Amino acid sequence: MRNLIFGLARPLQRLLGRQERGAIGVLVGILIGGGVLIGMGALVVDVGQLYQNRAELQNGADGGALAVARSCAQGTCASTDAKYYAGANAKSGVAGVNLVCGSGSLGACPASTGKIYDCPTSPLAGTNYVDVHTQTLTASGSSLLPPTFARTLLGNGNYQGTTVYACAQAEWGAPSVATASSITVSACGWATATGNGSSFAPAPPYPANPLPKAAQDQVLKLTTDSASGTCSAFNWTAQTSGCSASFSGNFAAYSGTGVPTNCASVLSSSQTHKTVILVPVYTDGSMCGQGQSATYMLEGFAAFVVTGYHLPGYTASDWLNSANNCTGSAECINGYFTQAIVPAAGTVGGQAMGASIVQLTG
Repeated sequence: MRNLIFGLARPLQRLLGRQERGAIGVLVGILIGGGVLIGMGALVVDVGQLYQNRAELQNGADGGALAVARSCAQGTCASTDAKYYAGANAKSGVAGVNLVCGSGSLGACPASTGKIYDCPTSPLAGTNYVDVHTQTLTASGSSLLPPTFARTLLGNGNYQGTTVYACAQAEWGAPSVATASSITVSACGWATATGNGSSFAPAPPYPANPLPKAAQDQVLKLTTDSASGTCSAFNWTAQTSGCSASFSGNFAAYSGTGVPTNCASVLSSSQTHKTVILVPVYTDGSMCGQGQSATYMLEGFAAFVVTGYHLPGYTASDWLNSANNCTGSAECINGYFTQAIVPAAGTVGGQAMGASIVQLTG
C-alpha cells in the first residue's frame, strides 16, 4: 500500500516541481475521502477472508468425507466424524456441517446444484459414497462471516456478512485399478486360503485385534511356469518404482533376475511391523508365456501380511508358524490374507477380495 501511494504521489510531486512530503498527506486525504483506500481494503481484507474461510471449509469437508468413508468401510459409518474434522481444519476451531449423506444408512443426497461449492452428482447405484457439506460457523454461533471493511463502503451499511459453503465426496470399496506391490498371487491360492472370501485372518494392529491362528499362515512359492499346477504361488511383476506399479487389465512378469529393487525392504517392513501390503491377484489360467516373458490378467486386489520369507540373499523366519519356514533352493513368501483398508491410490469398483481403498471423488 505504501509503495502504491508513493507511486501515485511522485508524478504529482514532479509536476509541482517540489519534493515535499506534504504532498503525500494531501494525496492520502484525497484517496481516503474518495473511498479508494477503503475500497481497496475491503477488496484485499474481506475477499481474502472469504477465500481463507472457503479453503478451511474445503479442507474440513475433505477430511470429514475421508473419515466417514473410512468408518463406513470398517462397518460403523460414524457420520459424527465429519464435525470433528471440519472444526479441526478451521482457524477458529469451529465450522458448520449442515449435511452428511450418501449410500446405505447415510441417507440419500439431494441433487447437485452444479455450483462450484457443491458436491458432484451422486455416483452410480451400488457405489459406496459419502457427501459432507460444510459452511461458515463463527465462535458466536453465527453462520455469517462478518466483514472488516466492506460495511463502510457507500450504500453497504446494512451488509452483515456472507455464508461460505464447501462440499467433498468420497468413495470406498474394492479397487479395480490400484498402485500395489510388485508381488502377484494366484486367485486359487487366495480362494483356498480364505474359503473363497468367507474367512480372513484378523487384521493388524495386534493388539487391539487377536493374532491370527497358525493354521491361517500360507506358504506361497515362486512360480514361473503356467504348468506348475500349484495354487499357492506368487510371482514378481514388472515395476514402475520401488517394488510397486499401477495394475489394471493385463500386466507383465518381472523381466530381471532375483528379488526386484526395493522388494526386500517392502517384505521386511511388513514382516517386522506386521503391516498390510496390497497385492494384485491374477486370474487362474490367464498366464500367457513363461518365465520372465509371462503376462497375467488382473482378478482383483488382496490385503496380505508377510510373516516370513526365504529368497536369494534374503531370509526372515516365519513369526506366526515357524513350521512353514522354507529351506534349500525354494523361494517362498509366507503370510496371511486379511480384510483391511489399504492406503493406496486407485479407482473403486473392483471385485471384493479383502482389500478396500478410500478416495476423494469430488
